[in-house]
Amino acid sequence: MSGPGRPHRVRLADTGPNVFTEMSERAARHGAVNLGQGFPDTPGPEPVVASAIAALRAGHHQYPPVPGLPELRRAVADHQRTWYGIDLDPAREVVVTTGASEALAAALLALTGPGDEVVVLEPYYDAYAACVALAGAALVPVRLDPPGFTLDPAALRRAVTPRTKVLLVNSPHNPTGTVLPPAVLREVAELARAHDLLVVSDEVYEHLVYEGPPHQPLAALPGMAERTLTIGSAGKTFSFTGWKVGWATGPRDLVEPVMAVKQYLSFASGTPFQHAVADALRLPAGHFTGLRDSLRRRRDLLAAGLEAAGLRAHTPRGTYFVTADIRPLGERDGLEFCRALPARCGVAAIPHQVFHTDPEPGRPFVRFTFCKQEAVLEEAVRRLATLSQRRPTATPRTEGTHP
Repeated sequence: MSGPGRPHRVRLADTGPNVFTEMSERAARHGAVNLGQGFPDTPGPEPVVASAIAALRAGHHQYPPVPGLPELRRAVADHQRTWYGIDLDPAREVVVTTGASEALAAALLALTGPGDEVVVLEPYYDAYAACVALAGAALVPVRLDPPGFTLDPAALRRAVTPRTKVLLVNSPHNPTGTVLPPAVLREVAELARAHDLLVVSDEVYEHLVYEGPPHQPLAALPGMAERTLTIGSAGKTFSFTGWKVGWATGPRDLVEPVMAVKQYLSFASGTPFQHAVADALRLPAGHFTGLRDSLRRRRDLLAAGLEAAGLRAHTPRGTYFVTADIRPLGERDGLEFCRALPARCGVAAIPHQVFHTDPEPGRPFVRFTFCKQEAVLEEAVRRLATLSQRRPTATPRTEGTHP
């Protein structure tokens, strides 16, 4: 079992170009199917699009309130009560943000600072390290163990020190697709209560759980409501990633500091989209289950295709990403593999090592997204089938690298 990493500080000025930008540029250059960046190519629900158009035509073009439109805050609170039995005061315990990314940044800027440590599950979405760095805090990674990418609660306990301020938890987990089981969530909650820690729980993939128990918010566990800030998003649930509507919910003494920081980041944004997302959150349950079932089919299509191409695929329980081990192909370096892949077979992916503080454990793993139309995935699978028929193509090391 892996143990916790050392506290790590990042200088954003040293981080260089984002790997998602690099791989998307390579995909465009070679006409590749882009299974790297996680944005859907399917339309969102038509009634929600109609709501956005109606809001535009009604003249909702100016700033919304800094905390978000009251109707959207009520819809978020209603959603949490309907799905999870969590009661929130929409006026004081919900803040709308410019996507989940702003919620995360505002939370870490509000709740941590120099001298604090933030424990995260590794591999982690790259914005986590950046936001911890902006706050001046230190990142402490706890690695999820392959091949199943499971969390060892003992490793999590070892990571906590007197400097630990926040546990940053992501389940369903990007990039691995792991969904923390109820027993592990209970151990996380017990650890937070025992050490009086704050929890920032990134739950943007909450409705994308394909097998096993449904998503369980940490805030719903005993003793956690008063110490947990939950982050949600319309982008993943409704396929509107470009609308950038997210939110943070939790007790007033956590939400108010987030709101105080958020007003100096975006101030406020997306007025017509906030109107539409309020309607989206009140869609019938069939929307949520229909999206889940459609993505499950696409997941299985891609995972089978990766296996047929000679990779070892980890079938995720949640999110819309499949992680693949490239070593069965005789490959060892995911970054070099992903740089060569668009030219080699016309598909783009993201290397896992960019989601690690120490890139070595992530080197043999690559992330593919399946939030694309089935015809697109079928074409990607057809192209990937050529991998086992070709020798690896070296990529010149003179090009820039992601740190």
